Amino acid sequence: MLVRLVYASRATEGMDDALVGSILEQSRKNNPEHGITGILCVHTKGKVFLQALEGGRTAVNRLYWNIVADPRHGEVTLLGYDEIEERRFANWRMGKVDLEKVSLSSILRYSDNADLDPYSLSGRGALSLLEELVDSAAIVSRESG
Repeated sequence: MLVRLVYASRATEGMDDALVGSILEQSRKNNPEHGITGILCVHTKGKVFLQALEGGRTAVNRLYWNIVADPRHGEVTLLGYDEIEERRFANWRMGKVDLEKVSLSSILRYSDNADLDPYSLSGRGALSLLEELVDSAAIVSRESG
């Protein structure tokens, strides 16, 4: 059974390239072993993460609870959880989007202002934004699985 989980979280300390790099490195190392793919959006100004995880139900649930317990993440909020027929982010062990480099019109399509607040998005809206970012080639860091 494949599932897709979308969540938002806030960095508990300063968000910089080292923090994001360590999260991506850990994801890219561990996710293939567990059959997990996904995409991570980073909004440095708001210290916000928006992420979609795809894979088997048990593996995705376990990873989500690890994120909830990770001291680097605070205010972890589940935005969406669905059983899926196929992966949308199958080509990414973990892709990264830097939201500061994304067109404001893309963010405004799903948010009430240009400073993305994923906590105000519906699960469906968050997923639509992530899909648009992938389709528009807004991925600034990509490592295929």
